[in-house]
Amino acid sequence: MKNPNVLKHKMVPEHVVMSEEEVQDLLARYSIELKQLPKILVTDPACKEIGATKDDVVKIVRRSLTADEAVSFRLVIDTKMG
Repeated sequence: MKNPNVLKHKMVPEHVVMSEEEVQDLLARYSIELKQLPKILVTDPACKEIGATKDDVVKIVRRSLTADEAVSFRLVIDTKMG
């Protein structure tokens, strides 16, 4: 049996790997460094589905009743922190 595409589930928000230019714009806009972004594991099912690799930045777009959409960003890491 083939594994289902987790991104097609209605409870999973949209995940997109950002380009290098988009990442640099993001870091400049918020005056932060890459390591300051929240983390997501490369083994996360959504990361696997979109082909994200270590050090990629993933843009996550959630639907919101109050704000229409809520956007967050995660740095892809290869091991658990801590």
